[in-house]
Amino acid sequence: MRARLIYNPTSGQETMKKNIAEILDVLENFGHETSAFATTAEAHSAKNEARRAAEAGFELIIAAGGDGTINEVVNGIAPLEKRPKLAIIPAGTTNDFARALKIPRNNPVAAARIIGKAQTLNMDIGCAGDDHYFINIAAGGSLTELTYSVPSQLKTAFGYLAYLAKGAELLPRVKAVPLKITHDKGVFEGEISMFFAALTNSVGGFEQIAPDAQLDDGLFTLILVKTANLFEMIRLIGLVLNGGKHIEDKKISYIKTSQIKIEPQTNDRMMINLDGEYGGDAPIVLKNFKNHIEMYANLDEISDENYTGDEEDLELEAVVSKFSEAVEKTHDLDA
Repeated sequence: MRARLIYNPTSGQETMKKNIAEILDVLENFGHETSAFATTAEAHSAKNEARRAAEAGFELIIAAGGDGTINEVVNGIAPLEKRPKLAIIPAGTTNDFARALKIPRNNPVAAARIIGKAQTLNMDIGCAGDDHYFINIAAGGSLTELTYSVPSQLKTAFGYLAYLAKGAELLPRVKAVPLKITHDKGVFEGEISMFFAALTNSVGGFEQIAPDAQLDDGLFTLILVKTANLFEMIRLIGLVLNGGKHIEDKKISYIKTSQIKIEPQTNDRMMINLDGEYGGDAPIVLKNFKNHIEMYANLDEISDENYTGDEEDLELEAVVSKFSEAVEKTHDLDA
């Protein structure tokens, strides 16, 4: 198939520059007629190229870079009626989406080879407002502002360590704000320090924040943090690291929902973080677009708990299961 590689030459520690020739060779060996585009400093460079490539008839787009680059590519193709398949090569700092899809994060060439396995998944994506799409998380609150606070040169030089250092610096300044949050199961009104609307199980490098998040079930995992107390925040972080036990804590609301409306109850500004980048201000409505983009994933490594599978496959499995149960009952009667 015709493939377009859209890569950010400055992501991470500029690893794509060193590996681009070998990656193109890998893709050509898979039989993909592949061309490459390096993003520029121009606004929406990756988004505009993704849309252009899709409209030009490219059947596969490979997004290579950090979560921000991948988000831009998704925003380029998500509004289209006919969307190409999407693959990712992580080359950023946290690479949350690659973690969820079990794509190698420290080896761009190995990530490219995942495409050769030809394993795809019809992925959910989120939409904030009318036209701002995201693939991993929407968030708001004090700590989510750290993404905007880390200078780009520090991200490049120190990667995820830069985020951890900034997070430790901001933790004592976390405060609770009053919000009204409407979801499928009701309305929450009260003070929270942060909220997360996750599409995957990986948030900020932690794979246990939304441990049972499924990639294709049409639902967000909505997490409300109902405390701003420093010691309680540290305790909750410990529960996250201890197998995701925070979801049972009384200071956490953990909700599955297909749509979320966020409404601040004061005049204070609340910026919304979409996939690590600024995505507008609340009030805002978040919608889940189920199975919207066909993406390459390392399905051999993804837990069955994190994706439901194609509906046809699930129906077939149900028929086979019922048939097996009937056979067992017949065997028991014969015995």
